Amino acid sequence: MPPVFVITGPSGAGKGTLIRELLERVPQLELAVSATTRGIRPGEQDGVDYWFVSQDDFERRVAAGDFLEHVRYVSGRCYGTLLSEVERIAGCGRVCVLELETEGALEVHERVPGAVTIFISAPVGELERRLRARATESDGEIDDRVALARSQLRQAGLFDHVVENDRVERAVDELERVVRRELERAG
Repeated sequence: MPPVFVITGPSGAGKGTLIRELLERVPQLELAVSATTRGIRPGEQDGVDYWFVSQDDFERRVAAGDFLEHVRYVSGRCYGTLLSEVERIAGCGRVCVLELETEGALEVHERVPGAVTIFISAPVGELERRLRARATESDGEIDDRVALARSQLRQAGLFDHVVENDRVERAVDELERVVRRELERAG
């Protein structure tokens, strides 16, 4: 049975960029679509960008055990991976990739036999530069994210593999090697 790949790391590490490149290079991979209680934004599509669900529906599904992992942020918004999404991908003969926060990644690593966790790292100065370049958060929020990133970087050793995203092309090459090696090992 092919593994589930769990890709994690701090904000600004470039997880999304590396995953997009990886999916282009390894076509049997498919990124799981997360569920969220946040509102749909212009240009987003339900089932493509996220599964958009109400707070009540999310909580009902958590109680029913429908989630592989989930998180509730201070904002009150909830995000999670539906078991049905992982099963859908496997049912199509594809290999599931999850992009998760570090705690969710550790939870999946414990719950899913054979899950492969990959921590995307970057120098703290580079993380901060990337977060500021996004210009999507206030200075205080960026400072909070940088502090969280420092904490998450100390957890890197808890994961199966660590890929440093110092240069995108080099990091994607390394990520692809890790994934292909794990696929080969799983047979």
